[in-house]
Amino acid sequence: MTASRARRRPGRPAGGSRSRESILRAARASFATNGYDRTTIRAVAASARVDPALVHHYFGTKDRLFVAAMEFPIDPAVVAETVLGEGLDRAGERLVRLFLTIWETPGNREPLLGLVRSAVTNPRAARMLREFMTRALLSRIAPALGRKDAELRVALVGSQVVGLAILRYVIRVEPLASATEDELVAAVGPRFQDYLTADLAAAPGRQST
Repeated sequence: MTASRARRRPGRPAGGSRSRESILRAARASFATNGYDRTTIRAVAASARVDPALVHHYFGTKDRLFVAAMEFPIDPAVVAETVLGEGLDRAGERLVRLFLTIWETPGNREPLLGLVRSAVTNPRAARMLREFMTRALLSRIAPALGRKDAELRVALVGSQVVGLAILRYVIRVEPLASATEDELVAAVGPRFQDYLTADLAAAPGRQST
């Protein structure tokens, strides 16, 4: 064994960039075919013909592998930290502002538009987006709510996030498309807050028993 080989770190082969690209190709194929939930690090590694440790070395978690493979500019850990870092008070407003900031950042909109447009017309893309939103992003918020219906609450938030994206950025419905960030935060933030913390049974249009 040569000295250079002896010093090589485990799980980091000489053809590092080629291995990384192979992992990303395998991940894209798996996410497209199997969806987010059924894709595993082990299966992606097997398809790319690398050790699972190498996938973890480059990407850490399945969440981050999805972000890299689908060019999805949202790190789930950052979302949870930003939204919940100051507690639940006004978390709805922070979530709306973060969402809009991500979409308005140069370089982010095209991959997001591609995924959302695909989700509208392609069942596989829709499943990937739905599963990622619920499992990787919003499920990180649910435990902080401390409620039995937390999953329903985050699903309702997710429906509003996707709906807002489609109407503002894909269909471009006015005046929603040209509304300012502050206007949308003021209008939508309280609705998100209601979904997160209010009594859903007492929401407008419903009668409590």
